[in-house]
Amino acid sequence: MFSINGESCKRIQILCGDRMWNFAVAVFLVELYGNSLLLTAVYGLVVAGSVLLLGAIIGDWVDKNPRLKVAQTSLVVQNSAVILCGILLMLVFQFKEQLTELYSGWLLTTCYIMVISTANIANLASTATSITIQRDWIVVVAGEDRNKLADMNATVRIIDQLTNILAPMLVGQIMAFSSHLIGCGFISGWNLFSMCLEYCLLWKVYQKTPALAIKGGQKEVDQEMKQLNSQKDMESGEAPAEASQLMSESAVVKADTEKSAGCCHQMTEPLRTFRHGWVAYYNQNVFFAGMALAFLYMTVLGFDCITTGYAYTQGLSPSILSLLMGASAISGIFGTVAFTWVRRKCGLIRTGFLSGVAQLSCLMLCVFSVFAPGSPFDLTVSPFKDILRHLFGENAILPEGPTPSVAPVVDVTNSSTLLFEEAPQVESYLSVSLLFAGVIAARVGLWSFDLSVTQLIQENVIESERGVINGVQNSMNYLLDLLHFIMVILAPNPEAFGLLVIISVSFVAMGHVMYFRFAYKSLGSRLFLCWAPEQKEVPSNTSLPTTV
Repeated sequence: MFSINGESCKRIQILCGDRMWNFAVAVFLVELYGNSLLLTAVYGLVVAGSVLLLGAIIGDWVDKNPRLKVAQTSLVVQNSAVILCGILLMLVFQFKEQLTELYSGWLLTTCYIMVISTANIANLASTATSITIQRDWIVVVAGEDRNKLADMNATVRIIDQLTNILAPMLVGQIMAFSSHLIGCGFISGWNLFSMCLEYCLLWKVYQKTPALAIKGGQKEVDQEMKQLNSQKDMESGEAPAEASQLMSESAVVKADTEKSAGCCHQMTEPLRTFRHGWVAYYNQNVFFAGMALAFLYMTVLGFDCITTGYAYTQGLSPSILSLLMGASAISGIFGTVAFTWVRRKCGLIRTGFLSGVAQLSCLMLCVFSVFAPGSPFDLTVSPFKDILRHLFGENAILPEGPTPSVAPVVDVTNSSTLLFEEAPQVESYLSVSLLFAGVIAARVGLWSFDLSVTQLIQENVIESERGVINGVQNSMNYLLDLLHFIMVILAPNPEAFGLLVIISVSFVAMGHVMYFRFAYKSLGSRLFLCWAPEQKEVPSNTSLPTTV
């Protein structure tokens, strides 16, 4: 059972409207640009690049400011940006024809830039909220109870997965039975309502947990200030003139220092913060565990737009895909529940190791699917065929290959079922069945491994660096995610998807090799003693923060 603090944290996660926004913004951008993925691709690139560059700076800001101020500021900025972006989208949808005619369409382009920029600000604020609530507050609320911390992490992850399913369904139904204009209005109104409620819940949690008012390093700074003040009082009492002279001299030195620093010092501060964050991340004893988690993002084996698009080319209907997505969510929830049980029996580090073995074993089914009957895998078809054709036209010299297994769709705007009516019959569904069986089964190990690394970072990173380390971790995740999109851009045709599968599994394997190095360095041969007590597992130089 969770305390009222844990329940409040969970409700904060439930009420987050960014789940609906993350789903809807991609749909809105596609609709705005005439059913083209250009704006969506630009938005994804901007988001990934922003978190990659600013992740450490956001984390450093979380570390250097009071917890309540960080949580409230990021919450207000995030929801306000979503509300503003929703209003902008409503205006564009309503007056798109007029905006197209004004200033040769440049005003409409400016609106696109404003929408993407505002949505990016909302995502950066969401990153700050995630770091401060899920990586910091939850550790303080749990105290030194590792079992409670694991239960809270698992519960938050289950709720996160459920909202990822239910929120898009709600918004999708609203847009399907009304319009995109009403959908934008609903999301803006929901975020306004949830912002007020979340703000109150944050204050309630803060009041119920006094330890949240104290951050790592704050006690030491207060102690030093007290010592300096007492020393200053003694000096002023014994020799007032001398103390006055020293104070005036220190004031002059301070003024000269500030002048010498100037604007250049302030301008280079973000660069120093960026460097400090990455150096601190590299020096962590959980560095290889964090890198292992980041490498799992370099994959096409997930239920994103890439895997869904490939499934369409293999003749799967939307109803079947929705069932597969539901099965994937159930599998992920099962992995989250299994994490808490396995951790109690085997310990945290061993749980990550066993989860990695389970995930990699299940992904072997995806490798087998590449060579199974019905697979379109064919390396004789140039993966750069479409790119060269766009660049050089139909006269581009390309190696000829067999005819693609799926005919092009002429029109997908008039009917949602036309795409599947025009698709030819597939020779065998064995390949795509093995692919999704491996993807769904691997979710158990994936989410259990993710929770293991998350708690390792929570327990082993000192409180004063918790924000910047998690900020850099988010940057690493986005970097590998960005690389996987670049990989798909270079080989977008279905015939090359099998190669992408093999590359993805290779990166997952490299990630788990990194984790094995971390685990073996921490436990040695005791790593293979699966039923050993948990307290023997934690390295001697790590501990939970002592300020809670």
